[in-house]
Amino acid sequence: MSMTPQKLDAWRVVPRFLVTLYGWLCFDTHQWFTALPDPTTAQQLYANVIWTGAAAWFAFYVNSGRRQE
Repeated sequence: MSMTPQKLDAWRVVPRFLVTLYGWLCFDTHQWFTALPDPTTAQQLYANVIWTGAAAWFAFYVNSGRRQE
């Protein structure tokens, strides 16, 4: 049984990897932000942008892949 590009694409390896990587980024940002003794407005904005971007990444993941026609 050989791996074809169509089979690899059906597994959606790249989108799943990117969503996992962004999840790690969100977790790391959360750990960093909660460890701050007195966060500044700029630090709050940075964490907010990272977490808001998670919704966009998830939307890209859900909307990617083969279209059902």
